[in-house]
Amino acid sequence: MRPITESDIRRSFVNCSKGEAKRLNVPKDLDDQPWEDLDFLGWRDPGAPDRGYVVAEREDGGLVGIALRAAQGAGRGFTSRSMCSLCLTIRTGGGVTLMSARRTGEAGRLGNTVGQYLCSDLACSLYTRGRKETAGADFEETLTVEERVARTRGNLNVFIGKVVA
Repeated sequence: MRPITESDIRRSFVNCSKGEAKRLNVPKDLDDQPWEDLDFLGWRDPGAPDRGYVVAEREDGGLVGIALRAAQGAGRGFTSRSMCSLCLTIRTGGGVTLMSARRTGEAGRLGNTVGQYLCSDLACSLYTRGRKETAGADFEETLTVEERVARTRGNLNVFIGKVVA
């Protein structure tokens, strides 16, 4: 992913109002992000822990931002294993959370959402590349890193497509 700015991020959101995009907490460490290892910029809002955000590059070079909301009580207190639907990383202890995104257009105005189980910290790109480790819940894959990256990007595109459809 190419480096992006705060104004790029705020302009990219498709499923929230301009006012909401203006008020959301953008990561303070944009200059320190490992851009070359990111398929998307994902973060949770420290001031509103039930909110998360994903900003991804489109094939045409534009950006698309998706505002997310974590399910109530999601990701807390359970010890079973769960799998992220983007990177297919297996996590324990609440490392995967059900998050929903309001759909765009008329569907969104009617209250329709799309739900996905995602890594709670939205660091899928780093798990895919082995740059971030899980707490021993991984399974052995035979895919190369490049194949895992392509799979994560494909899953991300499918999710974005459901939100903007």
